[in-house]
Amino acid sequence: MALSISTPTTSSLLPPSSQVGRWNPLARSAKPVSFSLRSSPLAARAAAGNAPTSPVDEVVTELDAVAGFSEIVPDTVVFDDFERFAPTAATVSSSLLLGIAGLPNTKFKSAIDTALADGECNALEKPEDRMSCYLTKALANVGAELAHQVPGRVSTEIDARLAYDTQGIIQRVHELLNLYNQHDVSTDRLLFKIPATWQGIEASRLLESEGIQTHLTFVYSFAQAAAAAQAGASVVQIFVGRLRDWARNHSGDPEIDDALKKGEDAGLALAKKVYAYIHRNGYKTKLMAAAIRNKQDVFSLLGIDYIIAPLKILQSLEESVTDPDVKYSYVPRLTPAIGKTYDFTEEELVKWDQLSLAAAMGPAAEELLASGLEGYANQARRVEELFGKIWPPPNV
Repeated sequence: MALSISTPTTSSLLPPSSQVGRWNPLARSAKPVSFSLRSSPLAARAAAGNAPTSPVDEVVTELDAVAGFSEIVPDTVVFDDFERFAPTAATVSSSLLLGIAGLPNTKFKSAIDTALADGECNALEKPEDRMSCYLTKALANVGAELAHQVPGRVSTEIDARLAYDTQGIIQRVHELLNLYNQHDVSTDRLLFKIPATWQGIEASRLLESEGIQTHLTFVYSFAQAAAAAQAGASVVQIFVGRLRDWARNHSGDPEIDDALKKGEDAGLALAKKVYAYIHRNGYKTKLMAAAIRNKQDVFSLLGIDYIIAPLKILQSLEESVTDPDVKYSYVPRLTPAIGKTYDFTEEELVKWDQLSLAAAMGPAAEELLASGLEGYANQARRVEELFGKIWPPPNV
């Protein structure tokens, strides 16, 4: 979930009490939150078996309609859009820290200044250890401020440079958790975003066994998603559009080639398959679709737990007043029943381990995972370099 320079992105929305028929494991609040993504009047009437009494009753926005089937999450929210697309949860990442640190008078700048003034970090001898400490403190400081401003979960990015270090990931999560607790942010308000390498998946399994919720990202293959679900990850995030982009310019990935032979979109096909697998086996994992390119992607994914949509798509959906009989048929494309009918191979129903995961990772997943990790690692290094330039902060 990308973040703008000026504000956090939501990673989850309304608490259970304010949603109609949808339990949200990521968000919590003692009171309902006003949010533009309302439950669809169409879906509510359809569920109740009530037909509209007049054509006027039938008129809703496309955003109204789709929000009744999946939780629609704004990919980027700017402060000017708070009234229109009010965030209820947030993600804190290196990209957000870059934006905060790189501009004067940016919101949360004091949270970074406080991190750079931390005596524990300042006492470390090695510059690289000192900068890493500043980065961790800054993530927790900004995340804690966000936690006091949104009712839902705060998802914290784990350094991509730890992607192949299970114990390193676990240690970093515990460090962040301790820092959050010092800010009076409880564990149940937190989610930790971990790359879906085998080591990341194993870290997720161990952390979930402690009651710490994890969000596995950079998932580009069925094997990654299945292993993550078996590990008990709270959320698995699939990048639908990135797989489509890869398929347009490459060939030779068996999983993608199989989808294309069936006339299916590679990204949408993976989302459908993973959703079916999760529900076939009764796993607790919730499925999140990201890298949404257009409105048709949203319509094709209705029923999935979360859809992360860019602001321009949300605006288009909200501005489109439509009669579904004329334009689109608003029905869930993904339902739990799909798990009973989806045809899985014996190889896909195995207990996944490191060797089987490595063998099943096609070139698309390998390339996209490596690219994502490199990008996130570079962002973390840029943050540390910037911190080195602006240290010491004011009043230190």
